[in-house]
Amino acid sequence: MSNDCTDDASLNLKQDSYDKDLPKGKQATHNSEVRKRIDDLLAQKRLKALLDDIDNWDI
Repeated sequence: MSNDCTDDASLNLKQDSYDKDLPKGKQATHNSEVRKRIDDLLAQKRLKALLDDIDNWDI
């Protein structure tokens, strides 16, 4: 049972450490924009692959 308490404390310390490493301000905004652009490009690539594959369908 005491192990559960130490695991929770360890998890909280790891979370605090993680939060300190996150970018803030302009860097956070830039990272968010870059990630959104990457997601958009990946979605566009998936859509293009699906549309290119339409020729193989027997309708």
